[in-house]
Amino acid sequence: MNVRDLLREGTIFLRERGSPSARLDAELLLAHCLGQRRVDLYTHPQREPGPQERQAYRSLLERRARQEPVSYLLGRKEFYGLSFLVDERVLIPRPETEVLVELTLERARGRRWRGLRLADVGTGSGCIAVALARHLPQARVYATDISAAALALALENCRRHGVEERVALLLGDLCEPLPEVVDLLLCNPPYTVWGSLPGGIRDYEPRLALDGGPDGLAFYRRLLQQLPGRLSPGGSALLELGDNQAESVLDLFRAGLPGVPLQTWPDVAGLPRVLEIGPL
Repeated sequence: MNVRDLLREGTIFLRERGSPSARLDAELLLAHCLGQRRVDLYTHPQREPGPQERQAYRSLLERRARQEPVSYLLGRKEFYGLSFLVDERVLIPRPETEVLVELTLERARGRRWRGLRLADVGTGSGCIAVALARHLPQARVYATDISAAALALALENCRRHGVEERVALLLGDLCEPLPEVVDLLLCNPPYTVWGSLPGGIRDYEPRLALDGGPDGLAFYRRLLQQLPGRLSPGGSALLELGDNQAESVLDLFRAGLPGVPLQTWPDVAGLPRVLEIGPL
């Protein structure tokens, strides 16, 4: 069978098992097994992969048919123009989280800081911390996580992108491991209601990184308790928001931080995606 045949076979196989992106999935998995780019599948459609390559491809198709995320099957995920290693230890980076990075870069470049200090609270794969370190070479970046396994993968990603000397990985709960106040604190907290998630997420991605409690707000409440005293004068915090959570989270922080400026910012779909707290 050649590449064209295998793509057709894989697409039909996944479509029959309910994949909403069957063709794309088949392309990504076949290109991965062949060590090629997706475009190469179409420039050399008559190539006949060997038995081992075909078997590897079909094995990945079987796993994808059980809803295992493509990013875990490939072992990587693109985020903010960079490629990150991902596996079951960490949440798969989502495109909407890039808004958090964009806003942080705007704030960092828009103010005059003396020795810029950033904190990525709950870093997971390290994608946010690494992206910031790459774009802000003058900054010192702290990245915390309660999962030692996640921090081990984050270290691999720091090394992959050459920022391991400027990103301090700290084991502990939310803000607690931070050794000093920071100028910008950002966090993509667990904010989903676990039981409402589809099986393809719930069965594979780490619950620790997703479950926000019965109403999705548990970690915002804990962050609210830990934030006082963590930011420098003029500092801000930027928190990612789940769908339809903006008003509930705003009410929470209005009550807990009276008088502190609060503003939400939209993602590319126009949904409120980031809550900015401050500047203090």
